Amino acid sequence: MEEFQKNASPSPAPEVIRVQAATGDLRLHEFYSRIFHNTRFLRVWLPPGYDDPANRNRRYPALYLNDGQNLFEAAISFTGVEWQVDETSDRLIREGVVPPMIIVGIDNGGKDRLREYMPYRSLQPMRLRTQGSRYANFLIREVMPFIDRGYRAAPGAQNTGLGGSSLGALIALYTAVSRPNVIGRLLLESPSLWASNRQIIRQSRKIKRWPERIFLATGTAEAGRKDKDQSMVDDVRELAAILRRAGLDDQRLKLVVDEGALHHESAWAKRFPDALTFLFAKSE
Repeated sequence: MEEFQKNASPSPAPEVIRVQAATGDLRLHEFYSRIFHNTRFLRVWLPPGYDDPANRNRRYPALYLNDGQNLFEAAISFTGVEWQVDETSDRLIREGVVPPMIIVGIDNGGKDRLREYMPYRSLQPMRLRTQGSRYANFLIREVMPFIDRGYRAAPGAQNTGLGGSSLGALIALYTAVSRPNVIGRLLLESPSLWASNRQIIRQSRKIKRWPERIFLATGTAEAGRKDKDQSMVDDVRELAAILRRAGLDDQRLKLVVDEGALHHESAWAKRFPDALTFLFAKSE
């Protein structure tokens, strides 16, 4: 069970739920999407000092992450393991490694998750009525304006990140390539590049404008079978090669092939400090 209390203070929704079990200030908003015609939670984590009077005019970079249920609380994660986004972000901000930022966990649609995160029709798994092509509008026309109305998110692609894992990474990649100049920081953990016969890889070959920084990672033991494990690594390396040919050097792209790592929240949590640092730390 989540530990929370309702707060009647002004917020971008009639009620905000404050999560007591989180490190720092984590607020939940029930959010209805007119695009997907369903309701989910947005989980808004605020950096240390956000409510200090001295910071009342300060605006903050914002990182949007898919599968919000898995980010902050083990009790509601798919696997009972969380990404530890709150603990990691709080520590890196206090240490001065990354600037203070707002992190928004976007809950998936539950039974609609596969449909919402698949941008193309697919025969394996069988999904002929996918909705992933709507995801960019959901994010840009619904979620981001909601956050902007209630929180001090800084404008511009350089201040806007998007990420996820597995199919959540697939739809993050699709959103970034279909709406260039909106996302400046892209986090792709164990992306499901195999989906729809690798169509996202074919689409990526045609893209000229990419986010300013991309963190791309996979484990070598993700599928549980040697040939499939290798295929997933090969797909990620191919995407990295496409990005390199598009002009992304080591300052803009970080590729991690994590030896022995599984397709699991524990692996993504372990790599999250490195990912957040690469995406948001100031250049030397």
